[in-house]
Amino acid sequence: MWAEDDLYPGVPCLQSYSVPVDGIKYLMYHGTSRYAAQQIMALGFQPSANGMLGRGVYLSRDLNKASRYPLNLPEHERVVIRVQVNVGRVKKIDYQGHPMQKTWHAHGYDTAWCPPGCGMVPSGLEEDCVWDPRRIQILDIIYSKLQHGFSHMQYGYYH
Repeated sequence: MWAEDDLYPGVPCLQSYSVPVDGIKYLMYHGTSRYAAQQIMALGFQPSANGMLGRGVYLSRDLNKASRYPLNLPEHERVVIRVQVNVGRVKKIDYQGHPMQKTWHAHGYDTAWCPPGCGMVPSGLEEDCVWDPRRIQILDIIYSKLQHGFSHMQYGYYH
């Protein structure tokens, strides 16, 4: 029940199997609750203290991945924040127990990338972790069709 329009043609939106190029800006997505989205819009992203890839803001270039979160909420209570990210220097983390799985930033990387199907993410979908939230520019919020009963996506723009 989620769809993506190409509203930002100047920003590449990689297919989830494409390797990100260092220093480029990409469209990414962050799934969250409506309440948390309001907090993020007001205060910006706050990095998770710890997670599969350690500290950072967890995003995906795959809208399907982001639209599943939070996993414990029904779809009509979820939103996806669309962002533009300057990935900086990217480290591919493609298996559990990778020597830099949680220390990639200490080795000079700005973003950790888990390619789809690598065994890191239970869904098998692509995931990114961005160390510094200042690399993330919020573009808008994508609402599920279920939230408003529309036959197309509704976009709310916030700056």
